[in-house]
Amino acid sequence: MHKRNEILELTFQFSLKIIQFCDSLEESRKYVIANQLLKSGTSIGANVREAQNAESKADFIHKLKIAIKEADETDYWLDLCKASSNYPFDDVLKEDLLVIKKVISKIIATMKSKA
Repeated sequence: MHKRNEILELTFQFSLKIIQFCDSLEESRKYVIANQLLKSGTSIGANVREAQNAESKADFIHKLKIAIKEADETDYWLDLCKASSNYPFDDVLKEDLLVIKKVISKIIATMKSKA
C-alpha cells in the first residue's frame, strides 16, 4: 500500500485548477497570460513528481527548488491577473499556492537538516 504523498496530491490538484483558470483566461482572450500561467502553474507539480525519482538528496532538493521558482513565477502571473482590470482572478489559487510553497519549503529544510 502506498503512503499518501501530500505534496504530490496538492500540486496535482493545483495543476487541475490552473488548467481550468487558464481556460477562463482564454475565454476572455487573455492568451499570453494564460499561456505563461499554464506553463509555470503546471510545472510546479511536474518538478515535484520528478523529484520523487531523484538520483541523490542534492538532486531531490534541487528539483524542489525549481518547483519553488515555478511557484514564484505562478504567483507573479496571478498577481498580474488580480491587479489588471478586465482579467478573471481566483483568490483560492493564491491560497493554494501559499500552502504549496510552505510545504515544499518545509520539505527542503527537513532534507537539508538531515545528515
